[in-house]
Amino acid sequence: MRKTELSNDDLVDAVSEMARGLIDADLGGGVVKKRIALPGRGKRGGTRTLVGTNKGNRWFFMYGFEKNQISNVGSKELESLQKFAHDLLTLSNNELESAIDDGAIQELNDDKTS
Repeated sequence: MRKTELSNDDLVDAVSEMARGLIDADLGGGVVKKRIALPGRGKRGGTRTLVGTNKGNRWFFMYGFEKNQISNVGSKELESLQKFAHDLLTLSNNELESAIDDGAIQELNDDKTS
């Protein structure tokens, strides 16, 4: 699969939209699908992301794909992503900070609010 570069701002904007309820599909188990536009292609021709979330203060981009590469993930993949979302969403604040410090998780920076 081709690597698509989404900027920090693209991802921060997507989180802002999701926090306002603009989610493309709730796949259950703490996983939602969110379309993100690519330059010149819009959201319909853009990237699909699968996000682990509590729909509050935690949004983890777990997987991304272009619609022209695959239409959707299969049931086994979704089940694995739901388990992964559960693991991420149950991390304590200290565990999350440690994972960020170790580089296991990358934190987005919302420079617009600084």
